[in-house]
Amino acid sequence: MRDTELYRQLLGLNSPWRVDRVELMLEKQQVHVWVEHGEERWKCPECGEPCPLYDHSEERVWRHLDTMQYTTLLHARPPRISCEEHGVRQVSLPWAEPKGRFTMLFECFAISVLRELGVAGAQRLLRISRDEAWQIEQRAVERGLARKDREIPEFLGIDEKAWRRGQDSYLSVVCDLSEGTVEWIGDDRRAETLGEYFGRFPLEQRQQVCAVAMDMWKPYALAVRTWIPGADRKMVYDRFHVMQELVEAVDRVRKAEGRKMDPSESRQLKGSKYLWLRSRQNVARRHHRRFAALRRVAVKTARAWSIKELFRRLWELKTEAGAIRFWKSWYFWATHSRLLPIIAAAKKLRRHLDKLLNYFRFRISNAQAESLNARIEKIKRIAHGYRNLENFKTAIYFHFGALDLYPLTHGKP
Repeated sequence: MRDTELYRQLLGLNSPWRVDRVELMLEKQQVHVWVEHGEERWKCPECGEPCPLYDHSEERVWRHLDTMQYTTLLHARPPRISCEEHGVRQVSLPWAEPKGRFTMLFECFAISVLRELGVAGAQRLLRISRDEAWQIEQRAVERGLARKDREIPEFLGIDEKAWRRGQDSYLSVVCDLSEGTVEWIGDDRRAETLGEYFGRFPLEQRQQVCAVAMDMWKPYALAVRTWIPGADRKMVYDRFHVMQELVEAVDRVRKAEGRKMDPSESRQLKGSKYLWLRSRQNVARRHHRRFAALRRVAVKTARAWSIKELFRRLWELKTEAGAIRFWKSWYFWATHSRLLPIIAAAKKLRRHLDKLLNYFRFRISNAQAESLNARIEKIKRIAHGYRNLENFKTAIYFHFGALDLYPLTHGKP
């Protein structure tokens, strides 16, 4: 078999395309393949009507899958047609997508490598530059978002994610709680920005949303109330963020008590911050004795910690009626504790009690969103951070968007 016929079959070329010649450049470890075509009428890429040849574009080069250890480069002059309706257009090429610098088979393989190894790993294995790796990832995400069905999930999770230091560096991440995938990313955490996501769907679809798990950030609540019918019965304030309110209250009690203690006693509190912030079961066994001694010294902080720990039982209850009874008992204790931070936190939770009790209707939480946040943080750490916001969003969609990323109809090569 001649090398031209071998590469025609390897590339999957059919008439009118043929391999004109193949050159091996040993010193550069490259194989160069030139592709030509015969005479025929070409289909317009816009309407599909047969059209006459108009001219050819300049010769272009595409990176293909390696031949053994040699880099394989495909050369061709793409033909252009003249369509009566759409004017001059470049015809669709069977080996590459429009404006692509790589063949579709190479992009399929590169996407699989990028998903497993990331940009740095793909650079080493595929022998491509960082910019080329990012180009493949960006094209894959654009392709996946264009193919994505425009349907809003029944169970949504909304959370924020910091992409760099600073108060203005938060993203809003909307995820599908049933699938554990990222649905949409907003550039900040304003109500108007979140409204851009909900505004993509007609009222009929938004009515089908069953529940939204979220934190107590007011702009998120405003956006959900604005766009989701019956929102107050569908918003579920996430237990992690609810407990965070009480954790912060305990820490304020600890600081206030430490300032009033004798120096000898306050020294015992030094370095104990994270013991008070942990749940009872998460206090390591090696700290049990010290923590018991601390609770005897820091009486107010110990009381605040006990109130915080008791509240965790709310989510273990089976019914909403049982939760209401538990709440009344806990709220009385918290508001009569004479601990101002705890009283303030309890009153804040009371204002949002209906959103807490909605949990017992849907039994959802933002655990999936928090898990996604942890995985997003991992890719950020592997990349040593992102200076470009769009690159960070692309990476999130690429790894966690459950998108159809591959250029070929049949998916992975």
